[in-house]
Amino acid sequence: MISALNRLVDQVERHLGEELDLGRLAGELGTTEYHLRRMFSSLAGMPLSEYVRRRRMTVAAADIVRGENDLLDIAVRHGYGSSEAFGRAFRAVHGAGPGDVRRDGGPLRTQPQLRFRLTVEGSIPMDTRLVDRPAFRLAGHAARVPLIHQGVNPHIQEHIAALPPEEHVRLKGLSDTEPAGLLQVSDDVDPDATEGSELTYLHGVALDQDTPVPDGLHTIEVAAGMWAVFRTSGPHPQALQTTWAATATEWFPSNPWRLRTGPSIVAVLDRAADFSTATCELWLPVEPA
Repeated sequence: MISALNRLVDQVERHLGEELDLGRLAGELGTTEYHLRRMFSSLAGMPLSEYVRRRRMTVAAADIVRGENDLLDIAVRHGYGSSEAFGRAFRAVHGAGPGDVRRDGGPLRTQPQLRFRLTVEGSIPMDTRLVDRPAFRLAGHAARVPLIHQGVNPHIQEHIAALPPEEHVRLKGLSDTEPAGLLQVSDDVDPDATEGSELTYLHGVALDQDTPVPDGLHTIEVAAGMWAVFRTSGPHPQALQTTWAATATEWFPSNPWRLRTGPSIVAVLDRAADFSTATCELWLPVEPA
C-alpha cells in the first residue's frame, strides 16, 4: 500500500495539468480506487483532490512569478479552462490572486511533494479479528449528516436524541445476527473522507437477510464478505476515533487486506451511563489486497 501511494504521488506529479485516471492507476497497482482514496486521505490528512490542487497551485505560482506567460496560458497548462476558475483555485491555496503574486512575488503557500513511509510503532494496540459474514441487512432510523473527524458529531447526537426511549428498546429487540445490539452505521461516505461531506448515518440493528423489516424503518442491504473487527475501549469517542486512524496508519499497511465498498459499523458493547467511556467494536468491510 505504501508503494502504491508513492506511485500515485509520482503519477500526480507527472500529470499535474491533466485529469488523473485513478481507476486505471488503481488497477495497475493491484488495488481499488475506493481503497486508494481512503488510504490517501487517512495518511495524508487531506483528500487526494485537495493535494492535487495544492501541488498544481504550487507549481503554477513559479510560472506566475517568472512572468513569461499570460494568466490564461498558465491556467490552461495547469488544467483549468478559464483564468477565472484558475484564479479562484489559486486564491484558495495562496490567499492572494495571481495578479497580486505576479506584482508582489507573494504571499505563497507551498505544498511539498508527499512521500509515504511505513513506520509501525505499535503505539495503538490493535485487538482485531476477521469475520466472514453472509449477506445481511441493517434496519433502523437514517439521516444525512456531515462528516466530522474528531469529537462528538452533534448532528448524529441530535438524530439519536429525537428517538423516544422506547424506540431504542424496540430496535435492540429486533437484532438477530452479528454485529449484535444497537449499531452506529456510516454509509455512502465520500471516498476521500472529506470533513464536512455528507454521509448516511443509521441508528439501528443487524438482521438476518430473511428477517422481515418492520414498517417505518430504513434499510441498508449488506453484501456477503469479510470484515475486520477492531475492539476499542476507553474515553468515548476518542478511543474509537484513535483506532479508526490507526487502521490506516498501522493495520492496513501491515496486513494483506484492503477496504471494500460498504458501510462501517460501530457496535457499543458496554458504556458508562454518561457515555464518557465505552467498549466498542468497529466493523470495516475488507477484501484480500
